[in-house]
Amino acid sequence: MSALRAAGPWPPFAMSNKRIRTGVLAYLLLPVAVVGQAHHKTAPVKVQFGVASFYANKFEGRKTYTDEIFTQEKLTGASNTLPMHTWVRVTNLRNHRTVIVRINDKMHPRNKRLIDLSHAAAKKLGYTGRGLTKVRIDVLGKKKPAEAEEESLTKDN
Repeated sequence: MSALRAAGPWPPFAMSNKRIRTGVLAYLLLPVAVVGQAHHKTAPVKVQFGVASFYANKFEGRKTYTDEIFTQEKLTGASNTLPMHTWVRVTNLRNHRTVIVRINDKMHPRNKRLIDLSHAAAKKLGYTGRGLTKVRIDVLGKKKPAEAEEESLTKDN
């Protein structure tokens, strides 16, 4: 007990008036600062590389994570590493074809793939015969890019 007292008074801010003010302030703010850091969401990495797959037909008509009804005809994707409603450009690294999709679903937590695309998106990337492909994903943000609107217009015609 005497060894503890030799190190200084407890609590540490009880030495002088000046130390009380700064010590109390630090004592009160330090836990808030440490707790506050844990609650900040990290921004998604702007460019990611990994493996892409596409949805099985059994998911047609089921609800997605965002409560939308899934259809293979829309340009959508599922990812465990990207936030919901994020627009991304997916590039097939084999043939360099690209497609812009919106993330509206999550995959199974144990799934190690980067993204799971709808059949329409996989067809545009040209890997429906293979099942899997290596891709590059560029995060475009939450707003629908003009390029995606052009793709949907050409798809409808």
